[in-house]
Amino acid sequence: MSAGGKVREGAAKGGSSAAAAAILLRYLQEQNRPHSAQDAFGNLQREHGLGKTAVVKALEQLTQQGKIKEKVYGKQKIYFPDQDNFPSASDSELKVLDNEISDLSCKVQTLQQNCCLMESELKELKGSMTTPEMVKEIEELKKDCANYTEKLERIKSAANHVTPEEKEKVYNEKKLYCREWRRRKRMATELLDAILEGYPKSKKQFFEEVGIETDEDFHVTLPPI
Repeated sequence: MSAGGKVREGAAKGGSSAAAAAILLRYLQEQNRPHSAQDAFGNLQREHGLGKTAVVKALEQLTQQGKIKEKVYGKQKIYFPDQDNFPSASDSELKVLDNEISDLSCKVQTLQQNCCLMESELKELKGSMTTPEMVKEIEELKKDCANYTEKLERIKSAANHVTPEEKEKVYNEKKLYCREWRRRKRMATELLDAILEGYPKSKKQFFEEVGIETDEDFHVTLPPI
């Protein structure tokens, strides 16, 4: 078993403060960025079995030993490794890192844009029919086409076709009857209005006494000419 494995085992079994401190110190140095006690606990608890109290005590112990630094922001404490323990980067190295950060930022932006496009495409695909559904739909449409084609052939082969002349005759007769219907209805309405001018009762009572039935009583509407 490696030395690191022994440290993890000791922290998990006995909750040794020294083992916990060693784990936290190594973790903070590897990450080299600020962490709160909650951050460190959340990131290390599953792998090393460290409790929240053990993490807080180990961080305080490392701070007192000068191995890490502590900053207080309101009610929260932030811990990070002593930067004096890390080699200083030269200007050329910093420039290389800046360029690398810039390149990686561009790649991240490109990946995010591609991700958005793919998510949009995925959403559109989820709203579309699946291949089996499309195959089924095509089969149904083919059946409908065959049925309509058969129906059309039956109509074409029927012996009782209406000729264009007969069709025109029917339309002309319809127009004639509709005009006559309107004319007679207008005459009847004018006659009834004249009678009702001297009638002491209501129009409804008059119609009931005489026995007049109107188109409206039977929900009949004159068709357009």
